Amino acid sequence: MQAYKLKGKIDQSGNLVITEPVNLPPGDVEVIVWPTAETLDNTQVPASEPAPETPKRKSRVKAFEGLFENAPPVPADFDPEQAKWEYLKEKHNL
Repeated sequence: MQAYKLKGKIDQSGNLVITEPVNLPPGDVEVIVWPTAETLDNTQVPASEPAPETPKRKSRVKAFEGLFENAPPVPADFDPEQAKWEYLKEKHNL
């Protein structure tokens, strides 16, 4: 069985809308839905308030002490789930 990961939205009526083309033959499909990380957090910070400072991460391994302080920030559009999916596709030749 082949799995596909697609982006979609739930509209105001509660209907699922797939927002990208699907290259599948016509027929029944089974859909599993989970909200993205952005929709899980219903609290929104107003734009006028500064973003809270990211807490410093500490390492118990002496060799890695300065690693997190010197690491570049993660891009705002980074999707950890997409990164996991890409890794698994490569690992399992999907």
